[in-house]
Amino acid sequence: MEVFPLYEKLSLDFETSLGKTLVLADPHIGFELSRGLRIRTRFEKFLADFIKSKNPDLLIILGDVKEPIGLGAFTKKLLIEFFSEISEFKTVITKGNHDGKIEEITEAFDNIKITDYFLLDGTLFLHGHQLLPGVKFEKAILGHIHPAISVRIGSAVKKTKCFFKINKFLILPTVNPYIEGFDVREGIKMVPFLKQSPMGEAYLPDGTYLGVIELNPKT
Repeated sequence: MEVFPLYEKLSLDFETSLGKTLVLADPHIGFELSRGLRIRTRFEKFLADFIKSKNPDLLIILGDVKEPIGLGAFTKKLLIEFFSEISEFKTVITKGNHDGKIEEITEAFDNIKITDYFLLDGTLFLHGHQLLPGVKFEKAILGHIHPAISVRIGSAVKKTKCFFKINKFLILPTVNPYIEGFDVREGIKMVPFLKQSPMGEAYLPDGTYLGVIELNPKT
């Protein structure tokens, strides 16, 4: 079986009452045009191959499946190809702010459910751009802000993606390896229910604990 170590590190998989569950955030399919790239990365093909290699009973995509806000011909083509590749897997998409009109594509796929949020075994899954739904949950997993932090390696400072935890909320990095991410101290301001959080804990994609990050330092 082909191994996809990068996608593995940028996603989660665990057992739930619905079986083996794979969770990933913010693919932003079609990002090449919006970000000025003049090459086709075929990221969506590699992501589909990774999903197939994991063979999940349930796939949860935490929103922003696509990059363009609209739904042009090229974006439609990429999404149809991507969804066709993963049509054998039960899929839940918690709709993100980039996912306008995505139902026009997913309505042709019986395996895909589009929803504002998804509650499973006490865990709330959502994109993160909206207010919290009025449901009880024990923990939550979200995306939206593409968390990253700057770390010092020797004399160099490098921005790196991270998983970011604030109490019972875990924020996933974008699964797209071509998108660097936002400094979490700025990105957190885009999450209505977390923007006033004083601190959180950062983890590298390989699981290395980086410690507590102060988010709203007092001046």
